[in-house]
This record gives sequence, structure tokens and C-alpha cells, in this order.
Amino acid sequence: MNLDPNQASIREACEAGLLAGAVTVVWQRGQVLQVNEIGHRDVGAGLPMTRDTVFRIASMTKPVTIAAAMTLVDEGRLRLTDPIAQWLPEFATPRVLVDPAGSLEATTAARRALTVDDLMTHRCGIGYGFSVPGPIAREYQRLPFGRGPDAWLTALAALPLVDQPGERITYGHGTDVLGVLLSRIEGKPLPQVLDERILGPLGMTDTGFSISPAARRRSATMYRLDGDTLRDDAMGPMPITMPAFPNAGGGLMSTADDYLAFARMLLADGIFDGNRVLSEASARTMRTDRLTDTQRRHPFLGAPFWVGRGFGLNLSVVTDPAKSQPLFGPGGAGAFSWPGAYGTWWQADPSADLILIYLVQNAPTLSTESAAAVAGNTSVAKLRIAQPKFVRRTYAALGL
Repeated sequence: MNLDPNQASIREACEAGLLAGAVTVVWQRGQVLQVNEIGHRDVGAGLPMTRDTVFRIASMTKPVTIAAAMTLVDEGRLRLTDPIAQWLPEFATPRVLVDPAGSLEATTAARRALTVDDLMTHRCGIGYGFSVPGPIAREYQRLPFGRGPDAWLTALAALPLVDQPGERITYGHGTDVLGVLLSRIEGKPLPQVLDERILGPLGMTDTGFSISPAARRRSATMYRLDGDTLRDDAMGPMPITMPAFPNAGGGLMSTADDYLAFARMLLADGIFDGNRVLSEASARTMRTDRLTDTQRRHPFLGAPFWVGRGFGLNLSVVTDPAKSQPLFGPGGAGAFSWPGAYGTWWQADPSADLILIYLVQNAPTLSTESAAAVAGNTSVAKLRIAQPKFVRRTYAALGL
């Protein structure tokens, strides 16, 4: 078995100056079969990508936050059907826009209370500034992240919802709201909750909302494409002090091996290295499609994202491999994943006992017309095809 051909598309993107570098991992049946360290984590400084390079993982944060919440479900302290106003009274009487793209003054009462499940599945009617049109988008962009969780939540809850609770998927700040809820239940800052419930038990020592000065020295620079030129001015260095508002929906930094531990735990129904982190029921709930037929027909960030796949608790789940593969690449029934906006991606495939991880740092242009927010890619062909070709060639080499 020769996995080396799976590097070709990544190296081509690097040689074309469209990508600084990447770290990829292929794990199957308890063994790491391959680690690719390609290109540079910092081109200007000549620093190579290494297996322990730290990446901003963006929305790959979301399943970690939800897993922490599911440990509270396992303890009987939280139910998916619980109204969130029990802990977040700011959402006691939500209003809903009459027209999602219309005036913020034209609203109607929510037909039911927002629940924990709504937050976990993006069916809470709360969007992002790039995922919805109209005046509400500008209000999301003005939210006071720098003033801490309570001030941020107060500002968000004062805005109307885009959709009725439970009605449709609108990708947005629901997981951030869940993070505030977890902090209030536990009476602890969210980073401590994640450390105690997920990161610590999995040995994810390089994962957090801030990193040590030593870890920063092996962090990947964030790049952006300006035409066909790669620029390093997309973002400043990774924080070494805790942000005022640790972003439960997208704020974590991590490494390939740390995230591999998380993926392995979910694939093994909640067990990691012989220790139970999540109940089997909770792990399987995260991986089980919850979309209605109507919701599956709705475009997601401008793309037909649900062809042959569904959505669990912030995990995309393959429901029909024959329909999913032509659009999204190989993966057996039940394969689950969730990518990040900066090009980070992973997939765990129970049918092959296989995990793939693909980490790069490319900041996309986010808009309501583009699925780049999820795919993490750009319109440049060589960069857009690098990750799908890595996946297809890996599956082919494994005979899958």
C-alpha cells in the first residue's frame, strides 16, 4: 500500500504559490498510517510545516463544544429538549423577523421556546454576518465580542431571530450561545469547562482558546489569496492570553494529533484509550442525522450541501454514499465530519474504521453566496481541488 500519491495535489498548490503548506494524517484501525508535513507554516521565515504545528481550527471547534455539552447530558444535568431560557433568561421572549432579509422592526413572536437542540443543530434562527442577508447581518457584525460573554449575549438576544425555532438551518452563533450556557451551568469559564470535560481526558494539551509562547513558535501563519498571490496579512499571531470572549463556535487552536484524539473518541462511541469520555448514546446522537426532508432541500450557504448527507449535532453525516460521493468525495454510510473556515477539514468513517485530517491556514472571503465558509477553499482551481484529491487518492490507495 502506497499512500504517497495523496500528497500530489497539495504539493502542486504549494508550488503554484496558492498554499503555504499543510499537515495531513491518515489513521486506520488503531494506527497512524501516514503523516504528511508539506510546505511551510511560515513562508517568509522559512519555517516548515511539522506534525505538531498549531492551527486555528475555526468551526471544527463546534463539535468539541457540543461534546462537552453532551457530557452534561450524560450526567442528567442537561437535556436536548430543555428551554435555554432556564439558564439564559435573555432569551425568554424571542421575536422573529417577518422577512429574514427585511426590517428589524417587523417581527412576530416565536411560536415556541428555543431549546438546547436548536442551538446544537443551527435551527435556533441565529445567523452569522456572512450567512444571512439584510439588516440583521450588519447587527451580527457589530456584536461586542471584546466585552465578554454576558455583554455579547445581551446584545445578541436583543436582536430578532431570522427563523422560527426549529424551522430551518441557519448557520450562525448558536454554538457560541451554547458555550455561554455551559459556562453558566457549571459556574466556570468556558475554557475550564472544555479542559475538564473534553480536552483534558483526551490529552489535547495543544488545544485551547489561547496558546503558550512556546506553542506560538510552532503556529501556522494565516494566509489569504489576493488574486493568485499568497499574502500573510490575513490575521495577527495566535493569542497567548485568553480572549475576553472565548468563542465556542470557532475560537480553538489545535494540532493534527490533538484533533485526531477527538475524532477517535467519537468514532469509538465515546471511548478513548480505554477511558469513557462520552456515553455511547451521546456519541451516536452527535453522529445521527436530524434533518427533516424539508430542511434537507434548503440550500446551505448557497450550496446543495445536504445531497446524500444529513446533519447531526454539528456533524455532517453521510446518509447515501452514492449521492454524496460525486459532490463531496468518498465516505461510507455514517461517515461524519465538520470543517473549518480556514481550510481545516476532517472525516471519520465507521465503515472503514478510518480518520483523515487535513490542516491548512487560508482565510476565505465569507459571503452569503459562497459555501467557502464551510469548505474553507477559494475559487482558485488548484487550491479548491487539493483537499478533495487528497481524500479520493487516500481512499483509492486503501482500496476503498
